Parts: sequence; C-alpha cells; structure tokens
Amino acid sequence: MTRTSTLVLLCSSAMALAAQAAPALAADAAADDAPAIIVYGRPDGYDLDKTPTATKTDTPLIDVPQAVTVLSREQLDDQGILSLNDALRYVPGVVLGQGEGHRDQVTLRGQSSTADFFVDGLRDDAQYYRPLYNAERVEVLKGANALIFGRGGGGGVINRVSKAPEYDRSRIGLAAGVDSFGAWNLAADIGAPLAETIGARLNATYEEMGNHRQVYGGHFVGITPTLGFHLGEATTLTATYEYAEDRRVTDRGVPSRGGAPLSGYDQTFFGRADINRSEVTAHLAHVRLDHQFSDSVSANLTGQYASYDKYYGNIYANAAATAANTVVLTGYNSGTKRENWIAQGNLVWKGETGPLRHTLLVGWEAADQDTAATRANALFGTAGTTTVTLGETIAVPAATFGPLVSNSDSTVRALSGYVQDQIDLGDHVKLVGGLRYDHFRIRSVNRISGFGATRSDGKWSPRLGLILKPRENVSVYASYAKSFLPQSGDQFAVLDASTATLAPEEFRNVEAGVKWDASDALAFTLAAYRLERFNTRASDPVTGNVVLTGKTRAKGIEASLVGQLAPHLQVSLGYALQDGEVLSATAAAPAGRRLAQLPRHQLSAWARYNLSRKLGLGLGMLHQSSQFATISNAVRLPAFTRLDAALFYDVTPRFTVQLNVENLTDADYFPAAHTDNNISTGKPLNAKLSVRMKF
Repeated sequence: MTRTSTLVLLCSSAMALAAQAAPALAADAAADDAPAIIVYGRPDGYDLDKTPTATKTDTPLIDVPQAVTVLSREQLDDQGILSLNDALRYVPGVVLGQGEGHRDQVTLRGQSSTADFFVDGLRDDAQYYRPLYNAERVEVLKGANALIFGRGGGGGVINRVSKAPEYDRSRIGLAAGVDSFGAWNLAADIGAPLAETIGARLNATYEEMGNHRQVYGGHFVGITPTLGFHLGEATTLTATYEYAEDRRVTDRGVPSRGGAPLSGYDQTFFGRADINRSEVTAHLAHVRLDHQFSDSVSANLTGQYASYDKYYGNIYANAAATAANTVVLTGYNSGTKRENWIAQGNLVWKGETGPLRHTLLVGWEAADQDTAATRANALFGTAGTTTVTLGETIAVPAATFGPLVSNSDSTVRALSGYVQDQIDLGDHVKLVGGLRYDHFRIRSVNRISGFGATRSDGKWSPRLGLILKPRENVSVYASYAKSFLPQSGDQFAVLDASTATLAPEEFRNVEAGVKWDASDALAFTLAAYRLERFNTRASDPVTGNVVLTGKTRAKGIEASLVGQLAPHLQVSLGYALQDGEVLSATAAAPAGRRLAQLPRHQLSAWARYNLSRKLGLGLGMLHQSSQFATISNAVRLPAFTRLDAALFYDVTPRFTVQLNVENLTDADYFPAAHTDNNISTGKPLNAKLSVRMKF
C-alpha cells in the first residue's frame, strides 16, 4: 500500500467515525453542562499542581522559584506522542538537536546536552532515544539545578516520572497505532493488586519505525514490570526493572549549500544502509524505600543500576554541497558500554521554630560510573572521504572501518551531600535556600597512547529563592542557582593532557517570574532569566596555551498557560523569547558570535475541545524562528510553522479511536541539526490512526 493510499484510508476512517458520532451530538449536548472534568473523562487534564522533583519535597509548583514545564500523560496521549524527542517539541526554551540520528540531544536555554536526562529523579545519561510508554509525565526544569541533580544541568534537566504500581484496582490498557509511512506500535498497561499489601504494574511496547526518508527503519522493544509493597502503615517499597532494545537506521540528514540547508533533497539519504545503523540494549533496575516516621518526619532511600550496550555506525556529509552538485562524505563507528550505580537518601522534616514554618531537606548521593568507548573511522578504499554527485539517490561507494582511533576506559566517582530549607515567613513570604557539595573524580586511560589521568574536584552549588505571595494562588519569585560541568564534557569518555588540568565550567542562573493558578485546573507562568557560562576553554592569544577565560550568556523570557481554559477545553500554550552570545572568546568561537540552536522566538500551542461526551477535536501549532545550526554562525536554519490536528471518538467508554495529523499544511522545514552539514528534514503531511481499550 502506498503512503498516499494509507493516508486516504486513515482519513476516511476518521471521517466515518465522525459521521457515526453526528447523531449523538444533539443527545449529548443536553448533558454538556455537567462538570468538565467528567465530560473530559480524565482525572487531571493537562495541568498538574505538584511534583516533588524540583525540590525533593512535596511542594506545589506555584511555590517553586523556577520555571517548570510538565507534560501530563493526558497531553502526551492526545498528541499521539511515543518518544521523549517528540514530546519536547512542545516546550518553548527547549530546542531539539539531531543527536547524529542515534540519541536524544537538546539545547536548554542555549546549553546543549546529551546527558541531562533523569528517570524518577536519578541520572539516565547514556546516549540513546528514550521512549514514553512507561512515563506518567515528563518534567522540564529550567536553569541551573546542581543542588537537586548534581553536575551538569546548566540550562536545565529533563525528568521522566514512571507509572506507579496499582494497590487498589485492576486495569488492562491496550493501545495500537499505524501511520501513513507504515510505522506502527502496540502497547499494554496492566496493573493489579497481587495481595492486600502488594501492587503490580506491567508496561510493554513494540514499535516499528518508518518516516519519509529513502532509507529508514528499525524497531523498539520496551518492557517494564513494577512491584510495590506496603511494609506496614508507614513504609512502602517499590521495585522497577526496564528492558529497552532499540535498533534503527542512523540518518544525519542533508548538508548545507550557500549558508542554508540543501533544498530539494528532503528524502535523499546521504549514507549506506549496511553501515548507518544504531543498536542499543539497556537494562535499568530501580528500588525505592519510603518511610513516614511521623506526621512531620519522612525519609526515602533509592538505588539504581543501569547497564547500556551501544553500537552505531554512520556515513554522512562533512562538507557543504558545491555549486557543481557534489558533496564530500565521511564516516565512523563507535561502541560504548556503560554501567551506572547510584544511591540516594533524603530526610525531610516539616516543623516550626517560633513564627517560622520549615520544610527541611537533608540528603546525600553516591554515584559510580564505568565507561568503555571505542571509535574507528570509515575508509573508502584507502581514503577517509569520498566525493559523490548529488541526485535523487546518492551512489555511495562501499566502505570499511579502519583500526581504532579511540579506545578508552573511564571511571567517574561522585559523592554528594546537600541541605535545603523552605521557610514560610508568615502567609505571604517564602524563602528557599540550599547548598550542595560534590566531590567528583574522573579517572581515564587512553588504550591507544597509554596516557592515563585523574582529575578530582570539590564543588559547592548554592540555590536561593524568594517567593512573595500576595494571594494564595499567586507567586512572585526571584532566584539564583549555580551548577558545574567538568571539562571532559557530559559523557566523560577520556581525559587528555589539557582537560586533566582544568577546573570545571560553571553555570549561574538568575531568574524572576510570576506564577498564577487561575483555577484548580489552569496555571500561568511567566519567567525572565539570565544564564551565564564561565570557565569555558579558550586559547591564550600570546602563549597559545589553553586558559579558562571563555564566557557566554543566554537570556530570555518564557511564558506558559496550561490546563482547562474553558468547559470542555484543555490547552497547553507556550512562548519563549531568547537570545545568546559569546561574551569573551572560547575555543569554539570569538566574542560576539551568537549561540547555536537558539531561535529568537518559539511558540507552541495545543488545544483539545470536546464537542460532546464522545467526540473531541485537537489542534496544534509549532513556530520557530530562524537559528544558527552551530556556533560557526555559517549556516542558518530557516524559520518554520507547523500545524497539527487530531480527532477523538469514544466508541464506548472503554474503546477510543483517535486520528492525529502532523504537518497539516505539508510545510517544508528543517527542525534540527548536529553540524553545519548534518541537518534533519521535517516530516511532510502524516496521519496516524490509533485505538485504545481499557478494562
């Protein structure tokens, strides 16, 4: 079946469902004055008022002195989103990177990262694509976050919150979907109490991949069983294991020409099907113990083991296409094996000292990470590059991989302690203050040269916030936070003679904002920030030695409105106005350069309106102004606007059919890049038909 016929079939099916629903509209209209939460059929809608992630305490979001975006399970389902990468498109202030076609990579407030990802508050820093089949929600916490999360997190962090075990009810949820490119997925969500004090939940999925590119495909398998135990009235133990298997083509998009993405080749694959592949197998085991000592004192202890085994190979364009319609290709492969051990403990006390009310957090974290990494360059005969002629299909010659050019072992040990106090000064003023100390040691060996090095650092990371509450549902806040990142980068593959001697980079975030809970189900946030990055490597103009004088700055304004805007209407609206530049020369760029992947304007809008108890409509828009692909400022990705739509129909209370249409106007756009000549092309018009059943 062709893509066009598949699209027609999906749209025809949706129209038939809408026609079937039409006679019921009049009957349902009489009941439409019922409470919207019942009509919508969801317990929470898009807005969530609490998350413990930002402070490690049970604090309402309105009292957290930083911008936080939460994508609820309801919103993810309505948008038909399966992966973290797709979900983050709807978060202004977050810009997607291409990640070389094999990993999540994001730029948050002008800071690119492949490692600032967490699951249930614990680091998940390997380079791979993260699924959402087992996620209850996704949280994006903006600005420096070292007090809570440790190293990195200069521009923010992204946390997935897992689905919890079921103690008091049974559920069976099944879902399936197929789109007009031939991609399809199956998923199951099964929960039940196994005994009076034992709850269980099993989430599993299989996804077959497809898109508009000439060569693309792959599959993902995910299985996550979870058990929960009530060990008495005050103690709960939760144990989770996740198996993830990802196999896909690595596609690094198209090159540039004349300072812009190469046009007219949106489907052309600049690689080889036998080489461009990524294989990831991950195992994550997570155990958490919670205990309530009294009404005022609680504690939790968490442990996580993660194992990642990854290989990827790729051929890609490493130069711009020429006026003579030729382009130079190169390639390499890489293997990574990583093991992470993380333990964390927190003690929380809620009490009073005189007129002051406190929520005091005292905690510690220990982490152990071992990584073995290799790399070999591609050879076209005996040459490391090849020149090919542009055409609808690129004829890429056969390639092999030469001897290893990189082979390293690295070990990271970190031990941290932190304290935070949230103080209520009466009913209208709150203070949040805290300090964290990290002792961080990196040891690595270059197996090719034999060079070994160790770098140890002790870093203090403060956080201070002031919150004014003119009304219970309004907060005006200002905050300061600091974070750090060792010079070896966020993946810590190997130290060299230079990075082993250099102190970490620092991030300092100053932020002010307003939060307003307009109702129990609608929240507004407005934040302004300035984020400065210090100790960035640069070359001394006199001696040529590496010095830590580089400095960059990003600043911006972010606004969001999330929740129930009117009866039967759920919205998620966001806007970011941002700018960033190099203030003093770095190793990558001179002063005055604009930061990469930082569009001045970002706008996202998604809304679901329920016409009746059975029929609903969805409409979305993404707009992103132009941005530089890299810090070279040589290639600019053009601005784009994409429209999405959806149709929802509840055949029965337990059976739902949904049609999502992406890129409704078939806009031609370039959403992400990795280098000036690895630029992703946006999907054209695409429709996905999904069904969900619950018992």
